[in-house]
Amino acid sequence: MTDTLSDLQKYGVPFYGSGWVPYNHVRSKVNSQEKHEDDEEDNKEDEDPTQSEEEEISTSLNYVVLAGGGGEGRSGIPNAIVVSHVDFASNSLSDQPVVKLGTGSDLPYRMTVHPRGDGVICAMQQSCRLFEWEEPEDNEVHKLGVKGSEKVLTQLEDVGQQLALTFNSEGSVLAAGGEDGSLRVFKWPSMEIILNEAQAHSSVKSLDFSCDGKFLVSLGSSLCRIWDVTSSKVIASLAKGNDEVFAICRFSQIVDKNPVLYIAAVTDHGGSILTWNTTTWKRMHANRVVREPISAFNVSADGKFLAVGTIGGHLFIINSSNMGVQMMVKKAHLGLVTALTFSPDSRALISASLDSSARVTLIKDKTKSGGMSWLIIFMVLLAIAVYFMKEKGIIP
Repeated sequence: MTDTLSDLQKYGVPFYGSGWVPYNHVRSKVNSQEKHEDDEEDNKEDEDPTQSEEEEISTSLNYVVLAGGGGEGRSGIPNAIVVSHVDFASNSLSDQPVVKLGTGSDLPYRMTVHPRGDGVICAMQQSCRLFEWEEPEDNEVHKLGVKGSEKVLTQLEDVGQQLALTFNSEGSVLAAGGEDGSLRVFKWPSMEIILNEAQAHSSVKSLDFSCDGKFLVSLGSSLCRIWDVTSSKVIASLAKGNDEVFAICRFSQIVDKNPVLYIAAVTDHGGSILTWNTTTWKRMHANRVVREPISAFNVSADGKFLAVGTIGGHLFIINSSNMGVQMMVKKAHLGLVTALTFSPDSRALISASLDSSARVTLIKDKTKSGGMSWLIIFMVLLAIAVYFMKEKGIIP
């Protein structure tokens, strides 16, 4: 079941985080800034992209952002934010970064992309920094750039290493979880504090908002807590099994009547996906999906697929309806997989690794082709049955 619909590039930076750039929002934001600065008579030339223009942009201008580095030592390995172009037509990443912004001695160990184009927040060793998108002047091909923001995230200065960062789907709330177990939730962009819990866990490993933004899940090694964002109260605590170590949590991002919470866990027998009901907060299923520990996990925007990366560098696409392996890329990376992010349309997956590589993998929805295959088999069997019935004289 190994699949080769993927392309790998190395950029000389051990990666810890990945994300897709919301280019349509970035482009609109840049245009809005230009219109604010330009004279009124020039405004018509800088209107926001029309629907047809946005479709053209989304088809040809797809970017991913990656972050990582070698840390504070003198290893010679840079710390940097890397932006790469994705060409869906050829299923390839640009062989050279569109931009590679060095961050000096600060290692961007975790990152989150604002879904409406406000930029990227990176968690350095002691503080978090905001980086903003920019487009060079006279940029006819819409080449994307990134720069350090003048805005200082004062509330996330000198707070120690943050191990988890995430925005809600609207980009109006930001959550940060620390190595020291602290959990902070802010309104964005005002950075007004909503929740400040000093000991949410012994250490916060993962965070995620429900698709409607009502709940926030925070994960420690042995305990998962569900927070009501409005009241800032814990409404449920989910405990691990005897041989389980919680690793990563994700809400199902599909908006339907039965959303679920997934927790990727490491067990004595490999990697498992645990499924929880988000109404009763009862465990529904536990499915072992890989034979080695899971190092990265994510859910597609349409809720159809789960992505699993392992410490051995393998990549698996899991069908959420039956927890079966949809696709597999053996040795997708030489090092452990550190980050996985689906594209907003769920058609592709970007994966990153400590081996300084990034890979884009196109997702094949085999349910469509599978249905056609069963139809063909049925027609063949029907033809055979008709032939034998005619031979036996059962039908004229």
